[in-house]
Amino acid sequence: MGNLNGKTIFITGGSRGIGLEIAKRAAADGANIAIAAKTAEPHPKLPGTIHTAAGEIEEAGGKALALQVDIRDEDQVAAAVKETADTFGGIDILINNASAINLTGTLETPMKRFDLMHGVNARGTFCVSQACIPFLKQAENPHILTLSPPLNMQPHWFGNHVAYTMAKYGMSMCVLGMAEEFEDEGIAINALWPKTVIHTAALAMLGGAVKPEYCRTPAIVADAAYEILNRPSRDCSGNFFIDEEVLGEAGVTDFEQYAVVPGNKLLPDLFL
Repeated sequence: MGNLNGKTIFITGGSRGIGLEIAKRAAADGANIAIAAKTAEPHPKLPGTIHTAAGEIEEAGGKALALQVDIRDEDQVAAAVKETADTFGGIDILINNASAINLTGTLETPMKRFDLMHGVNARGTFCVSQACIPFLKQAENPHILTLSPPLNMQPHWFGNHVAYTMAKYGMSMCVLGMAEEFEDEGIAINALWPKTVIHTAALAMLGGAVKPEYCRTPAIVADAAYEILNRPSRDCSGNFFIDEEVLGEAGVTDFEQYAVVPGNKLLPDLFL
């Protein structure tokens, strides 16, 4: 197993939840973390800002750079990526974590929400990847890890929320295509998705349809991400990883440690 000490990680949407947990796991090694997210001032319903996240990262042992960025804006993205590289001397890892969700049917999905999901999920992932790849080409063990599900074109995965599935699969298609495109460059480009529902503040905003006691904590995704990011990049690309499978391969046998309430039956994730 490698170590992320001194590595520079650019992570989108990392002011809370899974993104912040991944950042703190890397920070424990002494990594440099650029938090690129929209929330600079406290949100009325969601905890955390880029500044509170930076504080938690530094407390965990890393160095942090708080960047207010709307990843739908390519100029903001380019400026943030350049500032990260200038501050830390390059970029080793990109985590495409930022995502917008709206689990509604076709007739219940306002076009404003459709545009938001596609702008953040598909376009944002493409835009940030495009901006980071020139720097990743110079890194010793470069990785792009995108938080998106395995591609499965069965109608079942689309019927209840076609707009969201399209947008989320847009992220996964970036993984599929870019892994092929940059295979010879030695950049590992992979996706990671949880086997069970993960309890986050964003999940609570969906109306309480899923109770926390049937979920796992973000720590399982962070630990799985850590395992992937330490793998040799030339031997690890084009995969659609599932968190539990990654950790199982790494020798983890106790998954109760990740349960919000150990012993409870867990809900499988939306796309599995």
